[in-house]
This record gives sequence, structure tokens and C-alpha cells, in this order.
Amino acid sequence: MKENLDVLIIKFLEYLEIERNCSKLTVRNYKFYLGRFRNWYNKECPTKGIEDLNVDMVRRFRVYLSDFVDEGGITLKRVTQSYHIIALRSFLRFLIRNDYTTLPPEKIDLPKGESKSLKFLEKDHLRALFNTVDISSEAGLRDRAILEALFSTGLRVSELARLNRDQINFETREFGVIGKGGRARIVFLSDSAAFWLTKYLEMRADDFKPLFIRYSKEITPENGGEKMRLTTRSIERLIEKYVKKAKLPIKATPHTLRHSFATDLLSNGADIRSVQEMLGHKNISTTQIYTHVTNPQLKEVHKKFHQGNKR
Repeated sequence: MKENLDVLIIKFLEYLEIERNCSKLTVRNYKFYLGRFRNWYNKECPTKGIEDLNVDMVRRFRVYLSDFVDEGGITLKRVTQSYHIIALRSFLRFLIRNDYTTLPPEKIDLPKGESKSLKFLEKDHLRALFNTVDISSEAGLRDRAILEALFSTGLRVSELARLNRDQINFETREFGVIGKGGRARIVFLSDSAAFWLTKYLEMRADDFKPLFIRYSKEITPENGGEKMRLTTRSIERLIEKYVKKAKLPIKATPHTLRHSFATDLLSNGADIRSVQEMLGHKNISTTQIYTHVTNPQLKEVHKKFHQGNKR
């Protein structure tokens, strides 16, 4: 009997939202990728159900993704093609766990992604970025506190935007956050981050819940509270502004500060398991992307054994 693909995709999306506690953005992305697969499958294999899916059909779908051109003449990047296959594998894994007959996901190899260099800020770059902020205003103090907090905690920008004032324990200089997949972790404030957050909050005359608020218009009781919370996009824009102002050699983002947090810890001797926990990574392999730029032993090996150093 042919299973209704639309119904199965809806069940999978509900599973992601309810049981896996995935973010709305993640669920939306999976819906988009699987929707494209469904449209292709129903057109190319109209008499087939998901139980009929095989490796050759997946190969044809990958060719379709590789050759895809939208109305504007835009093709799909390799990484975007990979996201479609990752979504399909996750969907098939869900089906098999729920006793549906279909192609085992392990039979689908992931495309090899393009290697990207890891962007992070050196000490001088960080100093230049922080010192670019004009701290004479409340908004300026907020911006400095945001930069310091991102570098001190390694928070994702969405996690930072969700912070409330009562979450921060300035005595212990730590607080808990709920990250991807509903995973809880503890993050820590450096002396510098605690100093600038304190200065910012001391200047605040309101009692609004959000830790970081916007100043695009006057704060009143009518528009206060959640309506004044700084959005993730606003945080991204303000960091972009200061990166340009500081004339940094790379296009840094909030995630670049997260990378900088991790590389700073590892470069100074922190063990990778601890950094994994502070970043909120589910798998150690995700954290290991930092080790190739932070392993001091590699530099010593090169210095000791490369003949170009013996001249």
C-alpha cells in the first residue's frame, strides 16, 4: 500500500517539534527541504510510495538538486544540496524507527562539503572591536556589554537575545541557558564581561525583563517589556557596524565571536571536552573543528622538524 508522503512528512515535523524540541527555524527548514523532495518524487515517481524509494532514485534526486536553477537563474550551493540530503536521511531514519518500510538512511552517502577556513578574531582584533564602541551613552554601554558577553560566554546570537536580567548571577558570574535541541548548559562571565554588563545595567532606569533592549524609540510603559527586547537581527547589524568601523580584516559576525571564544580557550590549554560543554555541542566532532587552529604541538613539530627552520 502506498503511504501518503504528505502525511508522513507532517508526522516527522511534529516529531521534531514535540519530541526533539527543535527550534521553529529548524522545523521550517526541514519542511522546505522535504517539500522539495516530495514535489520531485511525486513528479518523477507518481506511482511509487516511500516504501519504493531506492538508491537509484536518491541518485536522480541529487542530480536534480545539482542541476536546479530557479526563476532568477540561481543554482543551489553544495552545502544547500547537502542540507536536502541530511533532511531526507533524518526523515527516513524516523520512518524506520516507527516501523515503516523504506530505504535505510545509511545507504545514502552525504555529499562531500567544501572545506572552509575557520574565522575567528585574534587578540588585537578583539581589542580594536571593543574599543570602537562609544560608551558615553546607554546604547553604547549596551553594545560593549553585548560584544564582551558574546566573547566571554560563546553564546549563539539567539541565546543572547533571549537573556533576561534575572538570569545573570553576578556573584558567581555564571548563568544557565537552553540551547539547541533543548540542551541546558552553564556559561560563565569573564571579569571584563561582568564589569561592562554591570555598568550597562546600572545606567538602565527601567525594570524591563530583557537583558538587552533597543533604543530606536523612547521607552514607555506602553511599549516596554518584550516589545523592547533586542532582536537577533539587530544584534547582527550592530556587530556588523562595529566590525566595519574597526576595519577588521574579516567579515565578523556574532558566530565569529563564538568561534573566537572556543579558539581562545583551546589555545590557552583548555581541554576539548570542557569547551564542548560550554559551547553546547551535542557531539565532540563538532568541537573538533577548532583543534586544527589551536593545537600548539603542531607548531612545535613544524618548528623542530621542517628543514626550512634549520637554515
